Amino acid sequence: MRHVTVATFLIPLVFADTRAVVNFDTSAVGQPPAGWTATVTGTGAAKWTVERDDTAPSKPNVLKQAGQATFPLCLKDDTSLQDGFVEVKLKPVSGREDQAGGVVWRARDSNNYYVARVNALEDNITAYHTVNGRRTERKRASM
Repeated sequence: MRHVTVATFLIPLVFADTRAVVNFDTSAVGQPPAGWTATVTGTGAAKWTVERDDTAPSKPNVLKQAGQATFPLCLKDDTSLQDGFVEVKLKPVSGREDQAGGVVWRARDSNNYYVARVNALEDNITAYHTVNGRRTERKRASM
């Protein structure tokens, strides 16, 4: 079972000519973020909460994952993006098997999505396609 703690997410989303920045700076500390769905691919339980972190890019809060799960996910509800970009800043804090985080797109549910994942322990970034809970590597690059 993988244990990953990811402590910092800042997600600028670009919609046509408008830039929208999503952060957790006004969210309630110690609670899951409103408008997001915490879930898992595989086994275990994800524990996503907003926490105070003085190293946050936009201060004062970050989104933290402290549960134990195979592949914990936190998906932003009601998100649509076409011909844009997503930028995520993350800080791997702990984990013996993985210290990873990334961006999920085209998510239908917790078992069907694409993900670009960066792993601090492996020094790589990998694109995966997950279908019916089974993850397949599409492309990998060393950092």
